[in-house]
Amino acid sequence: MSAKKLIAPFYERLALTLIGFLALGYLIVIGKELLDPMIFGFIFAILLLPVSDFLEQKCRLPRSMSSLVSILLLVGVVFGILYLVGSQISKVTDDWPMLQTQVKQSLQNLQDWIQSTFHINAESQLSYVDRTAHKIMASGTEVLGTTFGAISSLMLFYVFIMIFTFFTLLYRRLLLRFIIWVFRDENSHVVMDIVENIQSILRQYILGLLLEMVIVAAVAISVFLLIGIKYAALLGIIVGLFNIIPYIGIFTALLLSAVITFATGNVKDTVIVIISVVGIHAIDANFLLPTIVGSKVRLNALISFIGIILGEMIWGLSGMFLSIPVIAIFKIIFDRIESLKPWGYLLGGDYEYKKAAAAEMKTE
Repeated sequence: MSAKKLIAPFYERLALTLIGFLALGYLIVIGKELLDPMIFGFIFAILLLPVSDFLEQKCRLPRSMSSLVSILLLVGVVFGILYLVGSQISKVTDDWPMLQTQVKQSLQNLQDWIQSTFHINAESQLSYVDRTAHKIMASGTEVLGTTFGAISSLMLFYVFIMIFTFFTLLYRRLLLRFIIWVFRDENSHVVMDIVENIQSILRQYILGLLLEMVIVAAVAISVFLLIGIKYAALLGIIVGLFNIIPYIGIFTALLLSAVITFATGNVKDTVIVIISVVGIHAIDANFLLPTIVGSKVRLNALISFIGIILGEMIWGLSGMFLSIPVIAIFKIIFDRIESLKPWGYLLGGDYEYKKAAAAEMKTE
């Protein structure tokens, strides 16, 4: 006589699930300093895994050397992008005298507008600016020290990311065997399915983001060149780079593009650039993003937006970058565990239902 399988009541299962989420969230908050570079390293390792496998199998390099060469190639690509941006910024510095003249003229026009609109004379405006400048100069040493500390911490953060990436690539088989062993051999097929899907989807998502960034930058540069905006290449690169930051990136790109255009042109050019950036973003959000990136990670917009806000609240800017990939990992896991499938459906939404319905129609 077989024993009946005990099933806990719904409220008990829900409570345990919510407690698990809260405990995980608490660990994420207190473990930021370690988990932040570790997750970035994990994502970069997934991106570099095909390169490392190629160097190991085709070029006969040891695993340690193939991992190191893969990371050096990634660093080379990043420095290439930074060099491209720096070369464009150097063109701006060549025109610094002209920029100063344009800014002074713009400030004079703004001063005249304030005087005519709010009836505040020029002497009062200059006095306020002078007091503000003295306050800034008085705190200059503190600002400089804070800036230096922030740059040092950022560089150390990048070094930790590269170290975690190297060790993840180096010990990838050990980590995989550990995961299979933890969840027992009888569940190895489920574990392998989750691991393979995480690798595939995250790699496609990252490559999709990079492709989207290149396309948006190329379109922006072309539009700015057609309009006749100065520093079209720099502005296009700014729009493309900040476009990979979900939701908030467009506002940052819009602000920087407007400021640079206003300092080098006139109000008409600034308005045209603002309209162009908004139009490019609208095309990207409605056509490029769903086609290139949206097809890789099936998350509904509400969950994505909430995840980005929570990521920023917990980990700041890095949390915004990591929120979508991390939620995608959870969705892959939820979809393959029977008791957590409703949560996977919540993250994905109607797409999963339509996909299942279409599969059923094909089988009938």
